[in-house]
Amino acid sequence: MNFEALVGIRKAISTLNSKHVRELSERSIRVALVAAHEESHRRMEEFFLRDLRPARRRESAVQLERLTGPVAEQFYDLVVYDEAIISPPKSLVFHPERTRQFVERTLSRRPDLGIPLAKSFLPFRRPFVHRIISKTARENTLFSLATALPDVVPSVIELPWAVAEFASDSAFLTMNQVRMAFIIAAASDREPGYAHQKSEIATVIGSAFGWRALARQLVGKIPFGGGLVAKAAVAYAGTKVLGLSLDRLYEVGFTYTREERDHLYADAYRQGKQIAVRILGLVRPDLAAKYRSQESVASGPRGNIAMIR
Repeated sequence: MNFEALVGIRKAISTLNSKHVRELSERSIRVALVAAHEESHRRMEEFFLRDLRPARRRESAVQLERLTGPVAEQFYDLVVYDEAIISPPKSLVFHPERTRQFVERTLSRRPDLGIPLAKSFLPFRRPFVHRIISKTARENTLFSLATALPDVVPSVIELPWAVAEFASDSAFLTMNQVRMAFIIAAASDREPGYAHQKSEIATVIGSAFGWRALARQLVGKIPFGGGLVAKAAVAYAGTKVLGLSLDRLYEVGFTYTREERDHLYADAYRQGKQIAVRILGLVRPDLAAKYRSQESVASGPRGNIAMIR
């Protein structure tokens, strides 16, 4: 990576401030658990507080409040009704046998509570983190295509960051990955920010060298728009593997082996190609059609970026 690109990355990262993420992680929320019986309240509390360390369990338990009667919902960030009690239309209802659906529904309705919910209650952590990883990877895929087709993509999809001074692949993708690292740390009950994530941020910046070189090589070698797809798929795969590696690091204290990363990267690269082709089909159907016709000829990389060492 040349000096100019490195300066662009530094400039882009300098615009990031972890203060907002830190404030969200420090936010204490009020969750009302509405049920008719002691057993139902206990079951709901155990779901929210399961597998937490003793100190975190005590802090999180304070955010839960048992209620049995009518609820003044405006005084709570979240109101959850037990399945056995009558609840207002469109309420969040807790079904013990469908907890995964409950978590996904809650995160969809209240995305603003994602970080504090994930930090305080383990059932929300992994689903929220994976949502952030997926969202960031898709943004980077879109941006990678936008810089290659500047006259088409921004006119179809609003990209407010596309006109920034640092709007290059290296700068934007790296900045977005650093932001993702802040959010994953906060959701994982870790301190977010440059001072607390020095090694993680260094890894993000270092990985930019590899994916950028690989993406440029692919653009030149694969014809008929396939290079654009491959370039965008590299952005998707690199971002997803980085996010999954950070998630694992904060969860168990160590990251994936090289072999595991290679497998994750190969799967993510295939997913990234599919997403990139769908986007390309919306804005340049001619290139998408040509790519599909020669897809069996073109071949992508198989995990040759070491995202986490």
